[in-house]
Amino acid sequence: MITRCVMSYTIDFRRKVISVRKAEGLTIRETAKQFRIGKASLVRWLKRPEPKNSTPRKRKLDKNALAKDVEQYPDAYQKERAERFGVCKKTIWQSLKKLGLTYKKTLFHPKTNESDRLAHQQKRQQYEKKDKSVVFIDESGFSHDTPRTHCYSPKGHRCFGLKNWGC
Repeated sequence: MITRCVMSYTIDFRRKVISVRKAEGLTIRETAKQFRIGKASLVRWLKRPEPKNSTPRKRKLDKNALAKDVEQYPDAYQKERAERFGVCKKTIWQSLKKLGLTYKKTLFHPKTNESDRLAHQQKRQQYEKKDKSVVFIDESGFSHDTPRTHCYSPKGHRCFGLKNWGC
């Protein structure tokens, strides 16, 4: 089996292959074997000898608007952003990457009370100093809405979610 690197053949070569096939009355398989090209390529050339012109796609996404959207909704999914901006998820992903915004775990729940958290930490540290084990028992049951544990923020910065959590 002969392997080739993927690259585009010249238009002159394509036309030569097609003309030789017609002149000698060869089948697609015979022509492909003679010129050492793929049968699928030859079939494609018979339909259109010239390669498609590849033009850079235009993104209709305003980077400043995306940055503001991330500030306003840091824990929104890419799918939600794509719907808001009318683009595909890949466009959102690429734009977030170009803006230097990374997806990371949120540090605080929106309902967090800092003073309660500090009091809990101090109490836990007191138990640990006395070599008492701390056991956490979750009696809250199962949530019908999965919490959003990650959001977007600039590289090197912490991430804080804003989701209401159905309250």
